[in-house]
Amino acid sequence: MRATIVCEPSLVIFANKIGLNEMILLGKGEEKTGGRTRPSLISDAFEAFIGALYLDQGLDIVWKFAEKVIFPHVEQNELLGVVDFKTQFQEYVHQQNKGDVTYNLIKEEGPAHHRLFTSEVILQGEAIAEGKGKTKKESEQRAAESAYKQLKQIK
Repeated sequence: MRATIVCEPSLVIFANKIGLNEMILLGKGEEKTGGRTRPSLISDAFEAFIGALYLDQGLDIVWKFAEKVIFPHVEQNELLGVVDFKTQFQEYVHQQNKGDVTYNLIKEEGPAHHRLFTSEVILQGEAIAEGKGKTKKESEQRAAESAYKQLKQIK
């Protein structure tokens, strides 16, 4: 449950609920390239907001904020569609005693402003799946998703 709450897509949901994406100050370049809708930027801003709220107001206020903004989404099962495949895959591999999981970036292509990353999942010293994405993190998530689905089919 914790992984679902603190993963990037969930944090974006919470940030958008309070309109944080509209309050972020961006440079002209970041604004032009869609920074206001970039999930990594929005989720990072939400984490920073929670940290600042804690430092400025204390844990009680953060808890009250979470009760109003975060917990209702959890209680209404709105985060069920948010899946962190790296965590799911890691937990499955650990549960099945299959060894350690590592990720390798195997390819970067495209111009700097429009990269495509390819990552592979290594299990027991063998590459078992690949994934592509606009960020390294996204490519690892997709590789983990592919590996997880493969292992679940084998079982």
